[in-house]
Amino acid sequence: MRTGTARLPLHGGRAPRWLFERMVRLAREIVLHMAAEHEPAELLRRLSDPWWFQALGCVLGFDWHSSGVTTTTCGALKEGIKGLEGELGLFVCGGKGAASRRTPGEIEQWCEQTGLDADALVRSSRLSAKVDNTAVQDSYQLYHHSFLFLADGRWAVIQQGMRDVDGTARRYHWLGEGVESFVEEPHAAVCCDRRAPALNLVASDSAAARDCITGLAVDAQRETLKLVERLPELRLPNRHPVRPEDINPRYLKKVLLKTWEQPPEDFAALLGVPGLGPKSLRALALVAELIYGTPASTRDPARFSFAHGGKDGTPYPVDRQTYEQTIVVLHDAVRRAGVPDRERVAALRRLGRFLPA
Repeated sequence: MRTGTARLPLHGGRAPRWLFERMVRLAREIVLHMAAEHEPAELLRRLSDPWWFQALGCVLGFDWHSSGVTTTTCGALKEGIKGLEGELGLFVCGGKGAASRRTPGEIEQWCEQTGLDADALVRSSRLSAKVDNTAVQDSYQLYHHSFLFLADGRWAVIQQGMRDVDGTARRYHWLGEGVESFVEEPHAAVCCDRRAPALNLVASDSAAARDCITGLAVDAQRETLKLVERLPELRLPNRHPVRPEDINPRYLKKVLLKTWEQPPEDFAALLGVPGLGPKSLRALALVAELIYGTPASTRDPARFSFAHGGKDGTPYPVDRQTYEQTIVVLHDAVRRAGVPDRERVAALRRLGRFLPA
């Protein structure tokens, strides 16, 4: 899956009620028409495409470039299909802030009605959040998590983190059918307006580091804590995004006591251990490098180009056929939407800005 970047400055405020109510109605019609024209999984695939998602937010009439397009578009989708979930076979859980923490409960409620395996979906939701907040340490703190799934168990995730220091946001897209492993290159896309060195433990070149970290977490010799307690005396590699003051052996000990009693089978299971946060994982990554010489990747997972390519040919020329197909699907859906003419015309005008010349 190709990935991309989007400019997402943090803006304050909320969408006006009059606008959000219309966004909900238009989002409902777009979803209904897409469901009629495509297999259910197609909507998940489109939402996992950062360019398509961004275009959808623009079609709905929200601020075209702010971080709020993520939370508001997801909120409009969730509200728009309310009462139609069973008919569509589509369920949207979670949201921004406190709503994100209710995601597991919402998944379980819908699974009771559909007979799906709630445990597997809840695990996917929690692991995707844990990866982007803990295993990928790019200085963005998650505050939004939307989990979408179908009646057949296929799923997608749209979540976003913020960084107050420079007023930017980063959006992460997941598509369940494309995830072969939660801990090795799992994203459909990571969108952000800037890149910087990051501790990326889900990069393919972090495989050895993941194995060593998992081994340290089940080490019965307790050498891990001994080394961490001496950490301020060590000379740290400059490229590693960790400082001695970031590591508190007391908190790390609480995590390791759990893993020593119930050893995790692999790195994915280790991520699911309650209490394992970014600082504890950074400490284990550093210890693994010092003991075994297995540095973790510092490659930022964000990319420079969307799934449709770039106008300057980087990383490849714009795929016009795919690009136009994306626009046609939206255009046809809106054209046939059962909304008042004035709103439909306004939406088509906004959409027209994306139509190729």
